[in-house]
Amino acid sequence: MPEAQFLIWTKMDDIDLEDDIRNVVTQEAAIIVDVLCLQRDNVLGRIYGLVERNTRERLEHLPNRRDSVLGILDYFKTSERNRCLHFLKTMWMFCENIPLELEIKVLSIAGWSFDTGMTTIHFADSEELPPSPSAKRACLDHVQIYTSYMRSFLQQKFERVTKDMAKKVCLDTMYLSLRQRGAARPRAQEGQEPGPDQRESAEWLLSTTGRVVVVLGLAGSGKTLLMHCLSHRWAEGLYPDIQLLFLLEFRQLNLVSQPLSLKELLFQFFLPPEGGEEQSEAVFSYILDNPQKVCFIFDGYDELGAKFTDPMTLGSTLDPCQRLPMADLLSGLCSYKILPGCTVLITCRPRDVSDLFGSSSCFVAELLGFSQQQVREYTEEFFQEKGDALKEKALSRMMGSRHLLSMSHVPALCHVCCVCLDHLLSGEVSQPAAQLPSSLTQIYLHILSAFLSHCEGSGSSLAATYLLQKYRTQIAELCKLAMDGLETSRIVFQAQDLSPQLMNFGANARILSRVDLTCPDGSRSLGCAFMHLTMQEFLAALHLMTSPDVSELKLKKKLNLKSRWIAKSDPRTVFTDSLHLYMCGLAAEACTSSLVVLEGGEEVRGVVQRRQAAVRRILLGFVGSASQTGPKIVELCRCAHETQDVNLAAAIGSRARFELRNIRLNPVDMDALAFVTSAASQMVCLDFGGCSIELECLNIIPNIKNLEHLIFRSRKYDDNFAEALSSILPRLESLKQLDFISGGLTDAGAAKLVTALESCLQITHLNVSDNSLSDESIRKITYLFPKLTNITSVMLGKNNISRDGIFILVEKMATFLNIKKVHVIGRKEINVFFSPNSHTPGVGMDKSEDIDTAKELILNECSLRLAHLTSLCSKLKNCASLKLLNLSSNSLESRGLRKMLGLLPKLGTIQEINFSENEVDMEGIVFLSTFLQTQKDIREVHASHNGKRKLILKFNICKRDAFDPLTSDGSDLHLHKKFSLTQSEVQPAIMKRLCRNLVKCTNLRELDLSHGTMKYESIEKLLDSLPHMTSLHMLNLSHIQMSKDIALLFMRSLAKCQRITAVNLRPCGDAFIMFLQAKAQAATCKLTQYELNRFDVVKLSEILEDCQHLADLDLSSNSLRDEGVKSLVDSLPKLQISRSVCLNDNRLSQAGVVYLANSLSTCDKVAVVEVSLGAEERSWIHLAQENDAGKTLSLTACSFDASHLQQLLEILSSCPRELKLELSSTTLDSQSRQYLLSNLAQVSTVQTLELSNNGLNAEEITHLVKQLRGDYRTIRIEEPWIKKEAAVSLVASCLDLNPRTGEIRVEKTCFHLSFESHPHSEVSFENNCLSEVHSLSLVDCDVEGRHLSLLQAPIQRTSSLLTLQFTRLTVGREGAEFLASILPSLTSLRSLSLNSKGETLSKGVICALRRTQRQLQSLSLSHHVISDDAATALGGVLEGLTRVRSLNLSYCSGWTSAGGRVLVRGLVQCLSLEEIWLDSIQLDEESTVCLAQGLQNMTSIKKISISKMVLGSKGSSEVLSVLACLHSCTGLQEIDLQGLRIDDQGIEELVKCIPKWTKLSKINLSENCVRDQAGEKLVEALSHCRELQQLRLSRNKLGTSSAARLGRVLPSLRHLTELDLSENKVCSEGSLSLSQGLVSMKTLKILRLTSVGTSDLGPVAACLQHCTSIEDISLAWNECGNEVVQKLVEVLPQCINLRRLDLEANNINTSGAKTLATCLLSCPWIEVIRLWRNPIVKDDHILRDRRLNFSST
Repeated sequence: MPEAQFLIWTKMDDIDLEDDIRNVVTQEAAIIVDVLCLQRDNVLGRIYGLVERNTRERLEHLPNRRDSVLGILDYFKTSERNRCLHFLKTMWMFCENIPLELEIKVLSIAGWSFDTGMTTIHFADSEELPPSPSAKRACLDHVQIYTSYMRSFLQQKFERVTKDMAKKVCLDTMYLSLRQRGAARPRAQEGQEPGPDQRESAEWLLSTTGRVVVVLGLAGSGKTLLMHCLSHRWAEGLYPDIQLLFLLEFRQLNLVSQPLSLKELLFQFFLPPEGGEEQSEAVFSYILDNPQKVCFIFDGYDELGAKFTDPMTLGSTLDPCQRLPMADLLSGLCSYKILPGCTVLITCRPRDVSDLFGSSSCFVAELLGFSQQQVREYTEEFFQEKGDALKEKALSRMMGSRHLLSMSHVPALCHVCCVCLDHLLSGEVSQPAAQLPSSLTQIYLHILSAFLSHCEGSGSSLAATYLLQKYRTQIAELCKLAMDGLETSRIVFQAQDLSPQLMNFGANARILSRVDLTCPDGSRSLGCAFMHLTMQEFLAALHLMTSPDVSELKLKKKLNLKSRWIAKSDPRTVFTDSLHLYMCGLAAEACTSSLVVLEGGEEVRGVVQRRQAAVRRILLGFVGSASQTGPKIVELCRCAHETQDVNLAAAIGSRARFELRNIRLNPVDMDALAFVTSAASQMVCLDFGGCSIELECLNIIPNIKNLEHLIFRSRKYDDNFAEALSSILPRLESLKQLDFISGGLTDAGAAKLVTALESCLQITHLNVSDNSLSDESIRKITYLFPKLTNITSVMLGKNNISRDGIFILVEKMATFLNIKKVHVIGRKEINVFFSPNSHTPGVGMDKSEDIDTAKELILNECSLRLAHLTSLCSKLKNCASLKLLNLSSNSLESRGLRKMLGLLPKLGTIQEINFSENEVDMEGIVFLSTFLQTQKDIREVHASHNGKRKLILKFNICKRDAFDPLTSDGSDLHLHKKFSLTQSEVQPAIMKRLCRNLVKCTNLRELDLSHGTMKYESIEKLLDSLPHMTSLHMLNLSHIQMSKDIALLFMRSLAKCQRITAVNLRPCGDAFIMFLQAKAQAATCKLTQYELNRFDVVKLSEILEDCQHLADLDLSSNSLRDEGVKSLVDSLPKLQISRSVCLNDNRLSQAGVVYLANSLSTCDKVAVVEVSLGAEERSWIHLAQENDAGKTLSLTACSFDASHLQQLLEILSSCPRELKLELSSTTLDSQSRQYLLSNLAQVSTVQTLELSNNGLNAEEITHLVKQLRGDYRTIRIEEPWIKKEAAVSLVASCLDLNPRTGEIRVEKTCFHLSFESHPHSEVSFENNCLSEVHSLSLVDCDVEGRHLSLLQAPIQRTSSLLTLQFTRLTVGREGAEFLASILPSLTSLRSLSLNSKGETLSKGVICALRRTQRQLQSLSLSHHVISDDAATALGGVLEGLTRVRSLNLSYCSGWTSAGGRVLVRGLVQCLSLEEIWLDSIQLDEESTVCLAQGLQNMTSIKKISISKMVLGSKGSSEVLSVLACLHSCTGLQEIDLQGLRIDDQGIEELVKCIPKWTKLSKINLSENCVRDQAGEKLVEALSHCRELQQLRLSRNKLGTSSAARLGRVLPSLRHLTELDLSENKVCSEGSLSLSQGLVSMKTLKILRLTSVGTSDLGPVAACLQHCTSIEDISLAWNECGNEVVQKLVEVLPQCINLRRLDLEANNINTSGAKTLATCLLSCPWIEVIRLWRNPIVKDDHILRDRRLNFSST
């Protein structure tokens, strides 16, 4: 200390205190100016007070502070010594942050007179007195002395760290990628991604003080060395702004467990002051007072065992003297809660940066690896002293190996590679030339051998196997130590953790390095650490792969992919996460021999190989995981590369796209990617988004031979990157798509890319959107168009391209015929699309050589004006095949529209022009109506908002050279035209002009004025013109506000214009008028939501009296109430309505219901009245049609009082014809029900009575049955209690009540009775027997066998019973006994049905069957489980049923082969069978043969169903035998062969039989294996079945030929009602042939073409208008688009019997759905259109029609 103090005072004594005061001010002027500029105003005020008045006033008025301070310095430089001395004293006392050197000089000058000077300076009461000069001088002495020792200490430490280095560290050659954390980066334009990271040399780190910098770097990238180098440079005198620099290592701090203060941290674990507590206090006080002069370097955060504490959980400020946990203390320093303003450097791995909760504006600097040039230089330095021959050889191997070169990107790995090369090449003298390692793990194996050779003495070059064998025990101990450290997060080991022998061995081999440890109590001890963390992890991996104690489960636990995106909540680890890589590397075959040696010898080779296979198997399990992010994919590639397993690499590389986001990729990563993707057999896409990529990494990409798509998206990718990319593009022979988007590309970089792309003829897609390209780049890119013959798209949006640049593209579109589309939306989208593989002729090419390519030009938001049109059209005049021109969202106005239409002859092939949002007014719209009238080729005009919004013109597809006028002879009538003016306010004068022009348009088909506003006068002018628009098909008036008067005005047109077929009006909703070309035979009128009253109804009736073709009238939702309905009913006889009147939702009461019911009596043509007063009010009147016999009154939820009941009964009695009465859900009290039922029993006109859910009880039902008189035929009563025992009891009661009862049936909860008519009014009982009951059925009504006993006595008295049906009941033992008791007494029984719910057929039932008489003609036992015993018994029963004509055993099961044979032998004895059902039963081969022979003898068979029947074990041969025996069944009418797997051979057998079945009406061959050729023969055979009604061929393998043949056969099948060809590959050609046949199918009701292998079903849709009986159509699962919908809507209005249309799983979008919804408005008969699984957005009210079904829920 005296020496250091001596140096300081020597420096002070060198100054002449008398003469050098002004010289000091002059020499240090720059520093003094900087100090003064940073001071507070009151401090500068004191210094201004030392200047004489005139000078002070002048200086205070200078514009900025710095000029004033410079003036002060100039003043004191020339002032007298005492004044200058006073200035220095004042500055020293009041100024802050004076540099130490300057402060020492000031003290040396002013200190000797300071004590006396203090008394002359006045201090305010609130001001704190400065410290005395002697105290401050002592403090500065201590700081200066400590600083000197600190510099010496850091220099010594640097020498120790770098003593074995091959190359001197140069900070100017070490580069950082820099970004500011938490601060917004500058953007080139709004919405764009930030630019590339800043690149700086390592000198930048300490070039500025007062900031927190996190230095990132991979393990081995040189972070620690850089920190020592910075410290060394500071110790040499650089970075003068830093007075104190503390370098602390986290591996040392790991040993600290107790809380520390900042002072304890610095002086115990860095450099303890030698001056004792006094010096310690002085230095620490200086640190607290001058934090901006202090720098803290914390090295190796990745080696800290815990995370930093989140500063948000700490206080606003922390006391630096307070003892805190290490994590709190370090977090406080980094977040400036302690020592704000200090400089902090922290080094860590990239994945750990998320742990650091530093200042939100801290900097993140990533240390970049070696370039190839730096690798070369390092290698040369390393081998400099080893001889030129070895150096050249090593350099050649290093630079010639792609794997070594990529790994050497990391400096530490570069050193490892050099050591490895040195070991390998030095050994080549005595051994054969060694193969270079191909993975990082193999390099470490060689390094291990190299280190072990040190134990053999210098110059040793023994074989690796020998060294591993010799030191196997020591290696195992080191591996165990490494593994223990890894599991306990230790990288520093104390002496007691390992034996001295092992420490010495490790140190001698340079595997371990000895370290001096500072204990928590300040004492020193000896420890050791592995030479690098990666070496520790490598040895730990070696332990896992060689230790017998490690199981496969533990291997799987340790082998996890590490993401480079780490959340703050993830657990901390001090290691480099390379363990999994080394494990994978050791699983390579190249490492097997070394592992065998380390584990004990050849006898354990199998164990080693199984362990290696387990690792590869675990990796393979990661391949299919859907959760693999980009970083984990890279890690997986690294693992595969380490294994060198090509099969594993191929599995990983099988993904089509590798998406890599926001990570740094080094050459090692790129090399691994190349290895994996090249191993796969498919093309691949690499998508780099925001990844930091060194330019030299790009040189690895050409090694990916199957790279098809390359994407770079980030501002990081600038012109330099583009230039580097350009150098490799010509070598990417398989590249087809290149995206360079959202980058920093300018014209300079684009020029390089264009030049490179000239050699890439295979490119199909180029995207340079969102860069900074100008028109010049566009011009250069267009030069590529004729050269890139395979190009399909070029994207240029979000660049700095002007209108001139866009016009360049337009000009090229006209020049190059392969350009299909130019799509421009301002600067956002500028895209060019090409026709692939098309010829690209020059401008001068003859038109005859033009290719037939539809071109589109879209120029939206391009600020086009009238003046630009001429230039635009001149560029387009040679543009052949231009079909679409979209100029929307510009400023062309009506004058521009006129000019464009005048220039149209130059665009002879145009099909559509979009002129929307171009400020066109109504004058332009009127001009368009004239244009529509006079020009032949214009087809549609669509305008909205008076032309200011939408304005689209559509033209005919036919080619022409110019626009021709319409002919005068009417030959152009087939050209349908449409004029649409929506959401517009049409004034009367404009309407008059429009109608005048449109009347002259003889081929106008549709006029759309929807969503508009029209005055009464405008509508009058429109209506006056309608009869003259002779070609008009539809007038759309949707969403126009119409009053009742206007609506009635429109209704008058229905009478005046006989062409009107539909009028649909509502005040604000869908409204239209439909027309026919000729006189309409039937019209529909719908007038809803108008709040009509009875006076309005009278007016409407008067209007409609003159309408002779009105079929349907709909007045729903008009609030007509009872009086309005009465008015309509009274007028009904005068109206000529032919089909129906709908009065739903009109607020009716019971009185209104009576008025409606009365129409059955007052109006003879009323056939049906339906009324419901429930939650959804419904009222319908159906008028009598041609074949209607009786009348129907259906009343639901109509709760009548006594007076209304009386009126209703009177109406029923006076009805002139037989009546069906339906009463549902009526709420009546008991007395009213009794009154109603008693009177209904007396009303003779009611022939059918249906009562549902009216609360009737059993007593009331039996009363009704008992009271019935006359020839009643049917009663149907449904109540929820009619089931189980109650149902049986009700049946038993009714059997004894009325002798006219003919049939009783209970199904679920519904009770049916039918009555026989008698010639006499009274029928008496004879012998207690009810002779008229001929049918009794209990079906699925939860009845059990024990309930049936109630029927025993009544049934036994019913000997005339013909039919007994007990279906889906639980019969059981008691039921069997019941059957056994009653069946013998039923001597007339002809039909018995005992269908089960899956019960076992009991012997009791079979015994009962034995007792039936032989006259039984029909027996059904389906769904039973029949045992062998029961089958044997049943077979015996069947032998006795010689007269049975119908037998149903479908879905029966349970017998074995033996039982089945007995059953079939009995079945075939029933030779009189006409109908047989054997669906889904199972028979063996013998039984099948027996059945086939039996069928041959059943010559009376008419119906046979054996669908999904399991025949024998061979399948096809048994089916053939059955089919061959059908030739004798010449009277066959129905046959079901579904699901029998009939193949072509079976069809050939069947074809022999079919021509004999001339009475065949139904055939089902679905779910078989019929191929196309056999299908043709089948169809041809079916042409002989002229009575065929149902043909089902779904789920076969039919194709185009079969469909074509069917199309020719269909006209001969005149009775066909159902055709099902679903799930056959009919294809487009077949569907066309089929449609030609369907034209003649007048009787067809059901057509199913689900999934027929083509979306081209337009011809089928078009032919449906000829299928006049069609009711159900399915075109589902065919990917049909809107074009099929368009065909459908043209024919649906003519399909008046259609009820259901299935369009599920097609490609119909929202527009198509809206078209269907509009069509539905004129098709009230359609009940549902299924649109499941179509890309439809239900965003429009028109899609709310309940008949449109979008989902199953």
